Amino acid sequence: MFPIGDDNSDRTRTPYVNYLFILVNILVFIFLQDLGRDIPFTFAYSTVPAEILTGHDVVTPPEILVDAVTGQRIEMPGLQPTFIPVYLTLLTSMFMHGGIAHIAGNMLYLWVFGDNLENIMGHARYFLFYLICGVLASISHVFATAYLDQSAFVPSLGASGAISGVLAGYMLLFPTRRVRVWFILGFWGVPAFLAVGLWFLFQVINGVGALGGEEGSGIAYAAHIGGFIAGLLLVKLFARTPVRPAVRRGIF
Repeated sequence: MFPIGDDNSDRTRTPYVNYLFILVNILVFIFLQDLGRDIPFTFAYSTVPAEILTGHDVVTPPEILVDAVTGQRIEMPGLQPTFIPVYLTLLTSMFMHGGIAHIAGNMLYLWVFGDNLENIMGHARYFLFYLICGVLASISHVFATAYLDQSAFVPSLGASGAISGVLAGYMLLFPTRRVRVWFILGFWGVPAFLAVGLWFLFQVINGVGALGGEEGSGIAYAAHIGGFIAGLLLVKLFARTPVRPAVRRGIF
């Protein structure tokens, strides 16, 4: 189920901050990450749980990986020097992505849902809400990694944690707002609590797999869940403008 739009008929503010977040993510991915090919840069500024837990930068040697089918040897760079305090990677990692599909999916969700929260919160409060949810999401991943005794040297990155907070806030403030989604070869209008609720249920179901130590997907589900919970708890503190009912449009 992929969201492609929602009802913005009640929007009174231009979502400059949401546009800024999308633009920064795209520019970082293109020019600093070289479309995801610059692995040393990506590893240097991603969140590494071991660094956050100890407060010290961790540098590791490259590792030679051998393809089990072709026998091809691939050199994977190790963790790189981080030229900022390691705790700041909780922020820098929010603006990097692992590939085109990763950033495309995240930016789609942010485009659809972020403007409505900015409209209610105002520019400054939305800016802070987004960053706080992202940081708390990364911290959730760090502590889940430690608690589940998973590898603390695997970098994590992406805007998913912050966007999870945005989705939670949207669902809480606009539970019946119609969201247009693509699902099973068709377009449907569904209430936000269903569109977002199913997404969160997917995160929980997949996140439970981590209890068994499954890390193969490389997806930090604990960050998604932590960001979502942060959004639920914080959204009412930031959303001070009363929510006005949207004018329902025929396409929904």
